[in-house]
Amino acid sequence: MTSNVRLKAAFERLNGRCALIPYITTGDPSVPATVALMHALSQAGADVIELGVPFSDPSADGPVIQRAAERAISRGVGLRKVLELVAQFRQLDDTTPVVLMGYANPIERMGQAEFVRAAAQAGVDGVLTVDYPPEESIEFTSMMSQEGIDPIFLLAPTSTDERIEKVAALAKGYVYYVSLKGVTGSGKLNVDDVTSQLQRIRQHVKIPVGVGFGIRDPETARRIGEHADAVVIGSKLIETMETVVQQSQHLEPKQQDAAAIQAAAQWLATVRAALDN
Repeated sequence: MTSNVRLKAAFERLNGRCALIPYITTGDPSVPATVALMHALSQAGADVIELGVPFSDPSADGPVIQRAAERAISRGVGLRKVLELVAQFRQLDDTTPVVLMGYANPIERMGQAEFVRAAAQAGVDGVLTVDYPPEESIEFTSMMSQEGIDPIFLLAPTSTDERIEKVAALAKGYVYYVSLKGVTGSGKLNVDDVTSQLQRIRQHVKIPVGVGFGIRDPETARRIGEHADAVVIGSKLIETMETVVQQSQHLEPKQQDAAAIQAAAQWLATVRAALDN
């Protein structure tokens, strides 16, 4: 299945149900565990997997994801390793879409054209770059679209109608609505506010709209899922694995990884069940 087909097909399969999109940081809880974790999350009910590209200055991320990025970087995980692991995942799963989420610096270091070619070859379906605003992304999004990769953009509570229209003109796959002012994992969601913002966004955006930041339990996911096309969960998932690793220091690294993956999959399954109910 080609990249630009996988995301569209994933939302079509849901037939109106809310998509579940877990975010993990590549290389955490370990480099060898990453691909196994992706498979486990897919089996637990993930419709799309957002794969974080570790970066030393993740300005949009809270302390949990920052720690995960630091651990991954200390293990030597960079953009090329991320693409290598996506290609490994694709050997057994040609259906679950994979979206890379990260920052401009690693892409600029590789070169946009080389990155797009390598990402398409690896089997990446979408790319969300936090610090590429739509005004500066026209050429980059065109390159991605030509290779069948969907450019995905963020919108926030502070986004103006003009900004929403600019995103709507370029975005494919889905749009990611940041439900809170601040960083990942922060604050408490006001579901009514989110619902109101989704109505405003949908006046301009005709592709699916996912909601992320601040969704930390199945019940909140369910309430958001009644209005959003997708929910994105990252910090709580990473925190769940982090806790298991800390509690299993007496085990061998492979056993720690296995325990962390099992805990993540089990927790994600409870969110899937809540969304489906």
